[in-house]
Amino acid sequence: MTGHDAYVSAREIRDRILRKETSATEVMSETLSRIESLEPILNAFVTLMPDQAMEAAGDADRLLAEGREPGALHGVPVSVKDLINVGGVRTTFGSLTMADNVVRDDAPSVERARAAGACIIGKTTTTEFGCKAGGGDSPLSGITRNAWDPSKTTGGSSAGAATSVAAGVTPFALGTDGGGSIRIPASLCGVFGIKAQYGRVPVFPTSATPTLGHVGPISRTVRDAALLLGVVSGFDARDPASVSELVPDYLAACEAPVDGMRVAWSPTLGYARPTSEVLEITEGAVRVLEALGCSVELVEEVMDDPVELWNAEFYAGAGTRLKGALRDSRELLDPAVAEILEGALEGTITDYYEKVFARYELRENVRRFFERYDLLVTPTLPVAAFGAGVNVPPELPDRNLVSWVYYTYPFNLTGNPAASIPCGFTADGLPVGLQVVAGTNHEADLLSLSAAFESARPWANSYPELPI
Repeated sequence: MTGHDAYVSAREIRDRILRKETSATEVMSETLSRIESLEPILNAFVTLMPDQAMEAAGDADRLLAEGREPGALHGVPVSVKDLINVGGVRTTFGSLTMADNVVRDDAPSVERARAAGACIIGKTTTTEFGCKAGGGDSPLSGITRNAWDPSKTTGGSSAGAATSVAAGVTPFALGTDGGGSIRIPASLCGVFGIKAQYGRVPVFPTSATPTLGHVGPISRTVRDAALLLGVVSGFDARDPASVSELVPDYLAACEAPVDGMRVAWSPTLGYARPTSEVLEITEGAVRVLEALGCSVELVEEVMDDPVELWNAEFYAGAGTRLKGALRDSRELLDPAVAEILEGALEGTITDYYEKVFARYELRENVRRFFERYDLLVTPTLPVAAFGAGVNVPPELPDRNLVSWVYYTYPFNLTGNPAASIPCGFTADGLPVGLQVVAGTNHEADLLSLSAAFESARPWANSYPELPI
């Protein structure tokens, strides 16, 4: 698909196929052609699956020709981040140490997307083992670049997912989020990204950070994210933490009114240091929420910075899983990742469990917070996109590979649903995101607000300037 035609929604692609205005094979052929043109610029994919993708599209066309019932994602192209298994294809985790790791089975989210008729086009790039929030690069795949400005970072770790959606390669993608890895690149790339309640989308095989990891959609529109999230959500016995209650009707939630919603607006959570431009843009977005009828209250302090709790959990888990690689093939690892993992492994069990109990206290404090408010709104990030391949923004040199993001990692510790909504552009034309957080299991509220904001301030008709 070329020009603005590449930016049609997943729902519109499916409807066109069902109306026989196009075929899944035609859509896939155009998608693969767009990838071929954009990969030299963006480097969004680590493994492409053109033969499998065309085969899946052909199957979708045959199903329709035979009069069988199409699925919710019938014929729609989708990509999968390279931390999520696609059977018969390698899962590299962005690491040279896993370059030949071909897996046998689909992850639950991939299995469900396929069953709903989606056609998987390939595996998108990630920072090594998802350990960096900034650079969007890995030793295996190199630097992935932002569609809005290829000299800038996509953010991590769902780097390729976000920039490829921003560039109109696919209408949505499956990403993962252990400390903000869906919301961070969604914010920097000007797309919508959501992690649902912890466990809403089952994760298998078990993540290296099993109490923090989420799988979720990155999309150009809220309703496309709601569509994909509805397909991949629901209990799976392979993930004992997966939520067993019925999956809410996420598309219906996008139509619900937001008048009277109690919204807490916190510019810093009590500790973050956003730039003045990010603050100005997100404050403007909050005024839109007021105009929509939300009851907005300024809350300066929500919590103390829980970054050490997150560091202990994420990097100790990843470091333990990668202990062999750190010992035997450290030279193959991203030096910044190796350094931070080794530091995490030096902690004592007492230090670790002190932070575990502090995390439970944080979770309870946040639960009580959502007794007073329906939603919490913050900037998604303190800065707009900075240099491609740079780990930490120059404005925040005292923070580490992830701690600079400030706003996202607390809600992996608590498990609350959270999303990033595109809410404006800097003077340099770089996207800025607004983070919305909901109470436990209340993704519906989050999607209602996101869809209402999208209607008031549409972003999907803004396109990066690309040479195709």
